[in-house]
Amino acid sequence: MSKTETKEERPNLSFVALSSFIISFALARVFTTLNPDTVLTGGGYHLHHFWFGILLVVIGGWIGISYTSERLDRVAAIIFGAGGGLIGDEVGLLLTFGNYRTDITYTLIVAFVAVVSILSLFFRYSEKIRAEFAEFISSNISLYFGVFLASVSAAFILESEDRRIIGFSSASEIVALIIIISYFIRKSRKTL
Repeated sequence: MSKTETKEERPNLSFVALSSFIISFALARVFTTLNPDTVLTGGGYHLHHFWFGILLVVIGGWIGISYTSERLDRVAAIIFGAGGGLIGDEVGLLLTFGNYRTDITYTLIVAFVAVVSILSLFFRYSEKIRAEFAEFISSNISLYFGVFLASVSAAFILESEDRRIIGFSSASEIVALIIIISYFIRKSRKTL
C-alpha cells in the first residue's frame, strides 16, 4: 500500500480470496462426487488435488508479495483462494489418512469460512464495532445479557459431563463475568 493510498481505496482482497476459496471448494467437491473414479496418476502415485492447491497458494502468495498493482492483487487473491479451496476439499482425507468423505471436512470448512468472514468484517469495521461495543457495555442491556449468559453457562456446566460442553460453557461464563464487571466499572466511573 503506497503512502497516498488509503485503506478504502484498496480492493477488498479478503472477500475476493474467500469467494474464490468457497467456489473452488464447491467445484472440487461436486467434481469428485460426480466423477469419483477420475484419478490423476503420475509415476504410480495418485496426485490429489491438494497438491495443485498448494501450488496455487504458493503462486498467489508470491504474486501478492512481489507486485504492487490493484489488478495483480485481485488476481493473486483469486489464485490464493482457489488453491485454498482445493486444499480445503481434501482436509478430511489428510486428517484421516484416506477417508475423503468424512464429515470433518464440512465442519472444518464451515468453521474456517465463519472465522475468516468474522475477522474480515471485524478488521474492516473495527472502529464502528468498538464504538458499538463501548455503547453496549455502558447500557443496561449489557448487564442483562451478562446475567443471562452467566446463568445459562452455569446451568450447562452443572448439568454436563462432556468436557467440550464444560469448556465452552466455562469460556462463556468468563465472558459473561467480564461483561458484568465492565458494566459496573463504567457505571462507577460515571458517578465519580
